[in-house]
Parts: sequence; structure tokens; C-alpha cells
Amino acid sequence: MKTKRKKLLIEMICWAYFILFVYAAFSKLFEIDKFELTMKKVAMLTSYAGFLAWAVPVVEIVLALALVLNNGRLRFLGLFSSFSLMSMFTTYIVIVLYFLPDVICGCGAAIEALGWGWHLVLNIFFLVLAIAGLVLQTQNNRSHHRLE
Repeated sequence: MKTKRKKLLIEMICWAYFILFVYAAFSKLFEIDKFELTMKKVAMLTSYAGFLAWAVPVVEIVLALALVLNNGRLRFLGLFSSFSLMSMFTTYIVIVLYFLPDVICGCGAAIEALGWGWHLVLNIFFLVLAIAGLVLQTQNNRSHHRLE
């Protein structure tokens, strides 16, 4: 694949994550009490709900910014961290789907309206995007270093 196409795909993946994370973060922050209450309903998160209610959206915003700054190493770290965070969110969704059917989603308007099944599909889609972004960014970083 040509370098320009790789860069364009990386940009598109990073901006898709940017939109997702900024939307999700501000949705949570605007309804912080609801988000915290949702986490308190999950036994393993109850003790940490107050901290996580603020930490999760802050991490999402930091990652969103890391992804759109035009720095190869920072972007790689942002993609890897986004993959890791999305893996945690996906694990949480699987646990809720199969073991905690009464828990509602506290993610925010549009994402919450999807329901858990479609939310899982969305997360898997973004996991695939992160993997593709990591592969492309690694190739891009290697070709950039060869040119130096």
C-alpha cells in the first residue's frame, strides 16, 4: 500500500476514535451522576465508581488528543492505549451481557440507545480499527525511519 494511502487511513482511524472518545467522554461528564450510579450497580466496580466516573472520561479525552496530534510515536501510543481501553470496555460489555442483564449502559445518548448487543458490535469494530491503525502506523514509522 502506498504511503499516502496508509497515512490517510491512519488519519481516518484516529479521527473516528477522536469523535467516539470525545462524544463518549462529554456524554459521561454531562451525566456524571448517572454514569457513576451505573458503575455502582456492578459489584466489582462499586468501590471505585466515584473515581472511575471522572477517570474514564478524562482518559478518553487524553487519548482522543493523542490520536490527532501529528506525532508518530504519540499516535502509536494513542492507538495502543485506545485498543487497550476498548478491550476493557468490550470485556465489560460481555460480562454485562452474560452475567448482569439488569445493568443499563451509562455511555451516553446515541451509544446507550444501541443496546448491549449492538454496543458489543460497535466495540469490536473499533477494536479492528485500532489493530489496523497499529499495523499501518508501525509500517509508517518504519518507512519514516528508513528515510532519515
